[in-house]
Amino acid sequence: MGYAGVRGGTEEESQLLAPTSRKAPDDRFHLAYIVYFTLGAGYLLPWNAFITAVDYFDYLYPGANVDRVFAVVYMLVGLTCLVLIIGWAHKSSAVVRINLGLALFVVSLLVVPVMDLVYIKGTKGLYSGYYVTVTAVALSGVADALVQGGVIGSAGEMPERYMQATVAGTAASGVLVSVLRIFTKAIFPQDAHGLRSSANLYFGVSIAIMAVCLVCYNVADRLPVIQYYKDLKMQAMNEEEKEKGSLTGSLWRSTLWDIVGRIKWFGFGIFLIYVVTLSIFPGYVSEDVHSQILKDWYPVLLITGYNVFDLIGKTLPAIYLIENANIAVAACVGRLLFYPLFLACLHGPKFVRSEIPVTVLTCLLGLTNGYFTGIDVKKSSAVPWFLFKYYKLMNNC
Repeated sequence: MGYAGVRGGTEEESQLLAPTSRKAPDDRFHLAYIVYFTLGAGYLLPWNAFITAVDYFDYLYPGANVDRVFAVVYMLVGLTCLVLIIGWAHKSSAVVRINLGLALFVVSLLVVPVMDLVYIKGTKGLYSGYYVTVTAVALSGVADALVQGGVIGSAGEMPERYMQATVAGTAASGVLVSVLRIFTKAIFPQDAHGLRSSANLYFGVSIAIMAVCLVCYNVADRLPVIQYYKDLKMQAMNEEEKEKGSLTGSLWRSTLWDIVGRIKWFGFGIFLIYVVTLSIFPGYVSEDVHSQILKDWYPVLLITGYNVFDLIGKTLPAIYLIENANIAVAACVGRLLFYPLFLACLHGPKFVRSEIPVTVLTCLLGLTNGYFTGIDVKKSSAVPWFLFKYYKLMNNC
């Protein structure tokens, strides 16, 4: 299937990227790891805040299919912007992109509590507020493209454990918001006041963590281990510029397509992972399945189960990593089987439509999403790290 040349963490790469004059400093107190974990959690936290406040939005906008609309808008806007950013990354600064993205996250997260305070005030059926909320979701998708591309690219310049920290952080954000949702659902009454309080807590916590991410990112360069690998990259870039001159549009496009060619199957795998996951979760889980026993706790527990198993899946590559690229991508294609399985949970025999099969499938959806995302991101990120010895790359590659 054309995987030649795509290997991560090989001895050859280590030798190419090894410093010529000094040893890499220790990551004291694992501060750099914590920074990347926090940034990973940060850039998915706004999305998790929007979909976790579904009870609040369903109350305000009955019949609006909130989860499905949010998922489609966020995915399409984020993907479009990410493609544009990759194409023009050589003309912009990663530092500016990431800081701008984090600032846009804060703005998008402020929309819901501010609008609730000055306009909505718990009133049902004000659909102009719904359209503003969808716009805030789209703005969050733009911010995600700006931040995610830069953070993943930055982690790709570091040893693999920092990419694992970033990926694990994305899953931890879902678990955090799910725990908050369970807490608020247990504490606050499920009326207008309680739902408003819950949603404001989700968005307030998310805004606070965005502020922490801004601080973490802007002080990270002072950590010796991060500065070491940035210096190594600059050394390679300077050597390349001496040999081939400054980066031009044609050289950038050549470099970009070289990378795309090397990671295309991993990219295809990641694309399939998110298409399958986002077309099922959270819309199906929160809107289509019902339980007479668990009632409105059912979608809350399903979403929590998904997020917990997503976190488990994203930590598993540190323990066991599928090295065969054919198997990894084939497994991503195999996740298409979730479609008929979940359809059976809707229209199949009664025992299949019960809580246990749906819960097991939801947890497996999260586990496979986490594990194969971790594998594909880890392997594809090794290629740009390897190539920057030869090309002048920007963070989003």
